[in-house]
Amino acid sequence: MKQNKYDDLNFFSAYEKMPRSINGLDSAGEWHILREMIPNLQHKDVLDLGCGFGWHCRYAREQQASSVIGVDLSKKMLQKAREMADDSAITYINMAIEDISFSESQFDVVISSLAFHYIESFEAICKKVYHCLKPGGSFVFSVEHPIFTSRNEQDWHYDDEGNRLHWAVDHYQSEGLRETTFLTENVVKYHKTFSTYMNDLINAGFIIKEVKEPIPSEEMLKGIPNMKDELRRPMFLLISSEK
Repeated sequence: MKQNKYDDLNFFSAYEKMPRSINGLDSAGEWHILREMIPNLQHKDVLDLGCGFGWHCRYAREQQASSVIGVDLSKKMLQKAREMADDSAITYINMAIEDISFSESQFDVVISSLAFHYIESFEAICKKVYHCLKPGGSFVFSVEHPIFTSRNEQDWHYDDEGNRLHWAVDHYQSEGLRETTFLTENVVKYHKTFSTYMNDLINAGFIIKEVKEPIPSEEMLKGIPNMKDELRRPMFLLISSEK
């Protein structure tokens, strides 16, 4: 199923108002860790899967990548990405991640930020990425953590006064579709276990180099209300692997 909520006017309008949409990567809670996991991009050919507004594509060019291809299902996201920078070395392709079909050994680095939990089969994506990566190439990505995606109700449990009591985990071993609320209702995500992410990479031939479950930076913990609650459960899973 290829749901395209980002071209829904109400969803897109809400997404545009998020801090990471307005301020870019520095307002993304996981970026200070993901950035350190991305290899040297100088003179590299880079693919960004689920590129959204193109923040990571532009970062790659700032790091002197030779070429960057950004893939996203949303026409509205890509329109915004093109408006934010005119760079002939960045090519944006309007396509579902599941439909990519690039040449063998085309890229040095493949990155993806918070996109694969919208994809039903991570196994299929791993095989396609492995095919289009050069030997020794890197595959680095972030997803919503399986502890975060296990339930349809991806939210805290509250007491009668609205205080956050705990984050429940249920149906963890039951992988598959979750219909949840993110900015709007009826958003489709696909829950996968931690072991599925790891084993799909291994079975595709990747060597796992680093795994992180990041916490917010000190600046975010001090400056954003309720951010300390992000220390109570993992929200993101970040993995670096190599062909």
